[in-house]
Amino acid sequence: MYTAKTHTTGGREDGASPNSDGRLGVELSLPDAARIGANPEQLFAPDCSACHESAIGLAVRRRKITLPVDLAIDAEVDLHLAEGDYLLSARLNIRLPAIKREVAQTLKDEAHQNCPHSQATRGSLDIAIDLV
Repeated sequence: MYTAKTHTTGGREDGASPNSDGRLGVELSLPDAARIGANPEQLFAPDCSACHESAIGLAVRRRKITLPVDLAIDAEVDLHLAEGDYLLSARLNIRLPAIKREVAQTLKDEAHQNCPHSQATRGSLDIAIDLV
């Protein structure tokens, strides 16, 4: 369906990662660095939440219910250092207003099963997904 392409140089400390169609050019830097730029965790957070929100949309359409216009997902991605290894964890806080709690729970669970990013990280990323 689609292939995203980037060319990254310099890594997280002082890198750049433009994509092939020119729509996105990211300057990279360490958290709290003087250099302006994003770090990989800041890029991963919208990646997780946007993909998950699309998966919720698919679950909603399958049930022929109306997607709330104020559906929102707040994402937090943590970088950890444990025993010399770097690890990620994430939290997604989902707002599904005007949807009954039981239905929202079902949509959340189905989205987590069907989201391509959830599938790709299953077993390797500690992720908490909650309804708020």
